[in-house]
Amino acid sequence: MTNQDRPASLDWAGEQQAKSWELRTSTSLARLWQQQGKRKEAHDLLAPVYSWFTEGFDTKDLKDAKALLEELAV
Repeated sequence: MTNQDRPASLDWAGEQQAKSWELRTSTSLARLWQQQGKRKEAHDLLAPVYSWFTEGFDTKDLKDAKALLEELAV
């Protein structure tokens, strides 16, 4: 993904070190890409963001991201 392909919200979240916002935005974009048949790109976007987290796996955002990653791995 080139920088021009990244939504501004992802760039902003990265600059602000707003990991939760970046997770939410990455999950939304990955879901869109999944629907467009871009499964590898979706996985490659979301997997590294999800891997930053070491706690809070019972939160809705992390549960959603994990479920999507599992769908993308099929």
